[in-house]
Amino acid sequence: MKQFEFLNLAKVNAPYMDDIRRAVDNVVISGRYIGGEENARFERTMSEIHGVEYAVGVSNGLDALRLILETYKILGRLNPGDEVIVPANTYIATVMAIIQAGLTPVPVEPSLHTLNIDSAAIEPALTPRTRAIMTVHLYGRVAYDDTMRELVRKHNLLLFEDNAQAIGAVSSTEGLYGNCMTGALGDAAAFSFYPTKNIGAMGDAGAVLTPHAEVAETVRALANYGSDRRYHNIYSGFNCRLDPVQAAVLNVKLKHLGEESARRQALAAVYDRHITNPKVTKPAIPASPSEHVWHQYVILAPDRDRFRKDLAANGVQTDIHYATPPHRQPCYATRFASLHLPVTDRIADHCISLPISPATTPQDAEEIAAIINSL
Repeated sequence: MKQFEFLNLAKVNAPYMDDIRRAVDNVVISGRYIGGEENARFERTMSEIHGVEYAVGVSNGLDALRLILETYKILGRLNPGDEVIVPANTYIATVMAIIQAGLTPVPVEPSLHTLNIDSAAIEPALTPRTRAIMTVHLYGRVAYDDTMRELVRKHNLLLFEDNAQAIGAVSSTEGLYGNCMTGALGDAAAFSFYPTKNIGAMGDAGAVLTPHAEVAETVRALANYGSDRRYHNIYSGFNCRLDPVQAAVLNVKLKHLGEESARRQALAAVYDRHITNPKVTKPAIPASPSEHVWHQYVILAPDRDRFRKDLAANGVQTDIHYATPPHRQPCYATRFASLHLPVTDRIADHCISLPISPATTPQDAEEIAAIINSL
């Protein structure tokens, strides 16, 4: 029986391995193991791709989020207890960063159509303490529209992006500063290059992008023990620097961002065309294909455990993103005990992620669809 792997990183990275080996060797031979040219090149490339003036390489996606929020506290735009609108359906890191910064997350339900935050539900959640929206482009789909942009402007809010999953996606709505790519829509954006991402490192890595010089300078200082120069610490900071070996890997893979997005968009189109099982809810295809880069292809199905077992019995590996939403996590049981988020809970109970990495072929996707239809 044919096996359909959910994700095999060795296969995903295989086309780039010769270039990656050379790039890593160059770092090893250079004798420069913190910072250096590979980091500078990575930051230049990120700025050029997204049309944003400032990029700072950091240690991972969670640290990127934390550095953004701590920076805005230092700059006086956020204060302890301030409220930040956040999607209820997201990976816990988004909420964790807000809480760790001493801010108050206000979860807002997603749309079942997009699985992203429902922009129409944001305004009722605003209070006099609301200072920012942290939008999450979950699964690779843009979570930004005219409604969100107008709310930000109307209420003088900050707009942050958790862009851990949607590098390369393009919004149909222009961002606050004239750009349309995710990661360039608001005041600051966090990126993750965890190995499973569309563009993944070979370890942890992240980045912060911003159009604001003072934000970039503060993030860079905070990430390096709070120092603006050697042995001169202007903040009580962190050690959140990007490893140059990971920067070297990313400099190879970022050249192929467009190809990566196109492959995933093609696979999603095959799934959308061929999955016809009436009990399966497929993810909605956006009007503009560039609005989704398909970090995950997530379907909703009743009796998920049985459905996954049946798929596995037919050789199809699947995953769940995410079985337990932030408000149901044990670490936040008391904080979110009173929340009623039925849409988020429904998604968490029924979501299944299908194979969509570059190691999956269009023929594979068509065969997986046929198996789904037979169940």
